[in-house]
Amino acid sequence: MDIITNNVLFGLVISLAAFEIGIFINRYTRVPILNPLLVAIVIVIGILLAFHIDFNTYNKGGQFINMFLGPSTVVLAVPLYRQLDLLKKNAKAILSGIFIGSVVGIFSIIGISHLIGLDASIIKSLVPKSVTTPIGISISNQLGGLVPITVLAIIFTGIIGAVFGPTICKIFKIKDKVAVGVSIGTAAHAVGTSKALELGEVEGAMSSLSIGIAGIMTVIIAPAAYNLAVFIYHTFIMYR
Repeated sequence: MDIITNNVLFGLVISLAAFEIGIFINRYTRVPILNPLLVAIVIVIGILLAFHIDFNTYNKGGQFINMFLGPSTVVLAVPLYRQLDLLKKNAKAILSGIFIGSVVGIFSIIGISHLIGLDASIIKSLVPKSVTTPIGISISNQLGGLVPITVLAIIFTGIIGAVFGPTICKIFKIKDKVAVGVSIGTAAHAVGTSKALELGEVEGAMSSLSIGIAGIMTVIIAPAAYNLAVFIYHTFIMYR
């Protein structure tokens, strides 16, 4: 067993195999909650616990998947390029929607976290939950958050957005393809975009655009938004 687990390819192979199983289960059952990424996470954790394999041993190979985070995000520009005319036509609405979505996402998580009494370091770690992982890690370091918690929050935010995003759009009767794509991409980054691509090319293109712009906006406004939210919260507590 040690010969297998100490191989640098071990973590990479079980990660890819778990994700393929997740894709199969998702396609076979058509149950939204059985997202391929969520299924893969459960399978990998189950294997590590069952065979008493520590994370560092797994991560010898698993870390190579991180190398593809940047290139995979860039690839999302392909459907965007195909919908360039649509972007130009709706530029003002798209940019304002992404900005408002980013601001609301930051203030809502800070407000809820303060209300339930989370530690400041945890709150800082949760602020970049709706941006893609490389950008989220950078923001977390900038704010003084805990990177592992940030990565976990980003993963689960993406999964929740991919699972429930289309349903929420239907509940609120959001039928415009541009609006659906922008909302999913702004709230649920790359994982949500993978679902948006399933809905249609326009939704996927707008969602992929939202990832990059929301990431840039969050980098710029996150520190100021965090300080402002903390000030508002403490002012409210003081005069309550």
